[in-house]
Amino acid sequence: MFHDVRPNAERPDAKGRSGHQARAITADRGNGSHLTLAALCGVCALLLLIALPRLAHGGDMAARQGWAVHPSAKDFPTLVQDVIAATKEEGLIVVTQAGPTKAAAARGITIPGNRVIGVFNNDFAVRILAHSTPAMIEAPVRLYVTENTDGSATLSYKTATHVFAPYFDDGGAELADIAAELDRYLAAVAQKSVTTRP
Repeated sequence: MFHDVRPNAERPDAKGRSGHQARAITADRGNGSHLTLAALCGVCALLLLIALPRLAHGGDMAARQGWAVHPSAKDFPTLVQDVIAATKEEGLIVVTQAGPTKAAAARGITIPGNRVIGVFNNDFAVRILAHSTPAMIEAPVRLYVTENTDGSATLSYKTATHVFAPYFDDGGAELADIAAELDRYLAAVAQKSVTTRP
């Protein structure tokens, strides 16, 4: 009786599987472990990416050249309201308001309070235009309310003198005087905004 003998034939294991089949099963189990580890790492990375936007904070506002920075003991919503009220009291108009906080919340992302409030009035606009048409691109002047890490808020803004300085060659001393006057208005708004009222 003849037997089918092949030079590289493999003997079956205890369960009747060939060596090739046994290695394939072992390899599958090994790959399964690697896949499980890869999946776990992927989940961790995803959770980290989700968490980072919630934890992100660029830091509290600090003094910088050309800026006026006014920390307050007020929380963010209160300071925003008081800036708007003080702006009107000082004879300026709130022209624009913009901020990413509410839109981020609608996307499920929590970020510190952040609001840019554009303020100006028609008198300043007409007077500036009399000396420099390009300078009006800087209107309205922007007040910036930001929430601090401790829950308080800060009012900051680029001074009008700093903002309009590039146009002083066009507008001359008259434009510089208008910018200085506008700075006095902004300083009054800031003082009223950060002061706790009775």
